[in-house]
Amino acid sequence: MTIQVDSREQAHAIQKILTSFDRQGIKWFVSKLPVGDYQSLDNAKLVIDRKQNLAELCGNVCQQHKRFKAELERAKEYGIKLIILCEHGKDITCLNDVINWENSRLKESPMAMSGERLYKVLSAMSAKYGVDILFCNKSETGNMIIKLLGGEIK
Repeated sequence: MTIQVDSREQAHAIQKILTSFDRQGIKWFVSKLPVGDYQSLDNAKLVIDRKQNLAELCGNVCQQHKRFKAELERAKEYGIKLIILCEHGKDITCLNDVINWENSRLKESPMAMSGERLYKVLSAMSAKYGVDILFCNKSETGNMIIKLLGGEIK
């Protein structure tokens, strides 16, 4: 298996992921992807878009809505199955858990998105664009990417 890593991924943020690939004997290279962050050369129609936590994902669906929506539409247009892998960890293990997420920005502004509203937005997005939204701990991300892209963990 060879994984293409999007060139817009920040090197310091993905070092542990790349180390996981190396440990598992997975070849990888960095190059710009039209959608998402990780793709196996064995299946260009399956792409993973990594999010460092729910705050980043919330920012994507709120402040960067237009850009994010365009990426979802591009994936759908190209026939790409997009999986959003959110490294939130702790108490968020599935989409239903998002309902109970406490957005720290709510302390600053009552207009900030609550966990319940974010859950509704993500559920609608998943249904409309066929996007899967999965969660993991940061320590598991590299192995999750390998598994999701069809690789085996040794």
